[in-house]
Amino acid sequence: MASSKSNQQEPRIKEISITEDSLILDLVDGRTISAPLLWYPRLWHGTPKERQHIEIFGEGKYLHWPDLDEDLTVAGILEGHRSYEGPISLQKWLDSRNGQDKQTA
Repeated sequence: MASSKSNQQEPRIKEISITEDSLILDLVDGRTISAPLLWYPRLWHGTPKERQHIEIFGEGKYLHWPDLDEDLTVAGILEGHRSYEGPISLQKWLDSRNGQDKQTA
């Protein structure tokens, strides 16, 4: 008998590692998944130190990078969701990181 989705536990993270180009999650259920950092531009543009400053919460269901203002869910990564940030927003964020944020009066 197949179990319904409501009876299945949400995926939870056990460990996380970030390489130069990948986000790698080891899940509590034994799976290992990876996603390219290019899918998450703020992680891609972040420094190794910023990428390593990760907060895991919600019993391992959510990831937050406070230095990069990036939030991801384990379920979203598993489903192949990429960043929803638009190019204008990303450029503003990049400019602010480079001290080039120009505000008009």
